[in-house]
Amino acid sequence: MTGTVTHDPPPGPGGRACRPLIVTEDAALLDDLLRLCAAAGATPEVHHGVPESGDGWAAAPLVLVGDDAARRVSGAARRPGVVLVGRDQDDPGVWKRAVQIGADHVLMLPDGEAWLVDRIADVAEGVGRPALTVGVIGGRGGAGASTLACALAVTSAREGLRTLLVDADPLGGGLDVLLGGEGAEGLRWPAFAASRGRVGGGALEESLPQLHSLRVLSWDRGDCVAVPSPAVRAVLAAARRRGGTVVVDLPRRLDDGVAEALAQLDLALLVVPAELRALAAAGRVASAVGMVVRDLRVAVRGPYAPGLDGHEVARLLGLPLAGEVPVEPALLRPQGGVKPPGASGRGPLARFCAHFWERALVEAGGTR
Repeated sequence: MTGTVTHDPPPGPGGRACRPLIVTEDAALLDDLLRLCAAAGATPEVHHGVPESGDGWAAAPLVLVGDDAARRVSGAARRPGVVLVGRDQDDPGVWKRAVQIGADHVLMLPDGEAWLVDRIADVAEGVGRPALTVGVIGGRGGAGASTLACALAVTSAREGLRTLLVDADPLGGGLDVLLGGEGAEGLRWPAFAASRGRVGGGALEESLPQLHSLRVLSWDRGDCVAVPSPAVRAVLAAARRRGGTVVVDLPRRLDDGVAEALAQLDLALLVVPAELRALAAAGRVASAVGMVVRDLRVAVRGPYAPGLDGHEVARLLGLPLAGEVPVEPALLRPQGGVKPPGASGRGPLARFCAHFWERALVEAGGTR
């Protein structure tokens, strides 16, 4: 059981101030709160009352006050981010004590454990604005969606943004291969298949291969061809909490895991070669994807069939035109030390990606 009174805690500025404060003399309650802090990856400070140093109370990003300690902290300065924690759900006096100490929330254990772990983890990770999350999906097979996804991620990283590239297509051969890093150390999707609930954003990022200044979540060479939707939800939520950009390469087939990934996108690019068969196939993909994605746009790839250009393709599909993706002969898997798509910063593809991010970030409210 949880109850909301007023507002959210301020984000911690870093260092000691990011440590939650626990105030209680109840040994059993303290054990539970320490366990929940450990699950959230946070190391708290523990006191029996208001810390003698006044800034210890004011600077903590989150204060967990045991119901036994409510009277002892009632004279402390009012501040946001105070949670009154108890066990007796039938005690009507808990709400009066919460008002007396200026608590934002009243939480009862064990029912509120999941909520509290999430709140503590937000504090530990210093959560800010979520990452701008862009999906790329081909209108037909061979449209170049994986190449564009890699180029967008490489361009984002080159611009200095924290960038994570997610390969959501288990049958696509692996984006780590496209980036020339199939042997790079780090975890792949099968390692996260059992993930549920909250995944630590920092721990996720540090566990993944780092290629071309970005982190890549791809597939290993094993037999795993699907990840349960709860795992997809947990992993992508963790990736987004760290800010910057997340690029997701999506398959054209839809299952529960792909639907979960689509639901977490800020926008999606449907890559469509400008020819009639591709238009027919892309129309079916757009119908399915458009039921989940809030903002679906078309990226048209040449060469163009007679009578077609980017605006005509977008009109026929009934989608906004994100731009025309230029054709470059070197967009295949890098060979002989050639850099991956978009890595040089030169050429029409790199310029397309740079212009895309410039527009998308402005639309999203600025650099993340």
